[in-house]
Amino acid sequence: MLSRLGELIWADWIWFPEGHGWADLKDHDGLVFPKTQDLWATIPIALCFLVIRQIFERTVATPLASLLGVNDKQRVRARPNPVLESYFCSTSKHPTQSSIESLSKQTGCSVRQVQRWFRRRRNQDRPSKLKKFQEASWRFTFYLLAFFAGLAVLIDKPWFYDMKQMWDGFPKMPLLSSQYWYYVIELGFYVSLLFSIASDVKRKDFKEQIIHHVATISLISFSWLVNYIRAGTLIMLVHDASDYLMESAKMFNYAGWRKTCNFIFTMFAAVFIVTRLVILPFWIIYTTWVYPLTLYPPFLGFYFFNGLMLVLQALHIFWAVLIVRMVIKFLPGNDIVEDERSDKEETESEDEDNGREQREKFKNGYVQNGHSFLNNNHNKKD
Repeated sequence: MLSRLGELIWADWIWFPEGHGWADLKDHDGLVFPKTQDLWATIPIALCFLVIRQIFERTVATPLASLLGVNDKQRVRARPNPVLESYFCSTSKHPTQSSIESLSKQTGCSVRQVQRWFRRRRNQDRPSKLKKFQEASWRFTFYLLAFFAGLAVLIDKPWFYDMKQMWDGFPKMPLLSSQYWYYVIELGFYVSLLFSIASDVKRKDFKEQIIHHVATISLISFSWLVNYIRAGTLIMLVHDASDYLMESAKMFNYAGWRKTCNFIFTMFAAVFIVTRLVILPFWIIYTTWVYPLTLYPPFLGFYFFNGLMLVLQALHIFWAVLIVRMVIKFLPGNDIVEDERSDKEETESEDEDNGREQREKFKNGYVQNGHSFLNNNHNKKD
């Protein structure tokens, strides 16, 4: 039963155009082709990346942060309070006004003190500026090295200049050793990101990041299995072209180097839009989606691969909107770039502003449960 199911899942007609199949990927005459078992090498590589990252952050990123002047503000810790801690951990980190008043009665604290406790407690859980810098510097180092390694792998390949040649001889295209190492190292890195995502800095696009990592790992793995390697290397290079600029902008942001950060972020925005919104959809996806239909009839593997490409492209559009919004914000006032995906630390002034807003609601006729009083004088001035 299982063997028949396996035969059905891996049937030639699902993953290859008519007239081709898995037999085309068997080694012969000294030519080597990608194999499924090769992907297992990415697991130990991912584990090595996790170890190297820890060493890098302690021996390189931390001294570099000190050199660039990355300083963390001293955070005031919330005083131990079992009732508030229990609510914070089990119910909500952002209690409603009615919940705050209920907690105030239970603890004997004022409403303002409860609000301040939750603000300080939330700040305790937020990652420090040093941790953010360490993470950004690690990714910057990898993406920079990966980009130039990808250029070295592709610069002398004909499909780098004429993308239609990525289908020349498909699927009987032998695997080069440079392609092998480029693939397994990139895939191992993304697997390591998936392993560490729970401990990394969580941003507002956390779900999109998971979708991106899963789609990227699936795309790289699938392109390896069915020998879409030429297309895969081009896709990885396009992604690495802008990522190292973004991470370096973050590094200077955390260090407070305002002008440097703004300049690099502007470069990143330009490269991101050109590579992700122009080159990827109109050159690469065109060559993987439209052009193959002139050579082969469509098959399920063709739709699966391009479906993953469309998922990535949708995420690129989502992030492009955030990037453009950030550029618009900082250019007129020459302010420092703030990553809109980050959860910003709350301050005492924000707490006071919230209190004033709440008092204004009472003045305008709002009670604590959100319903308004019947007040015929609501248009009169106080």
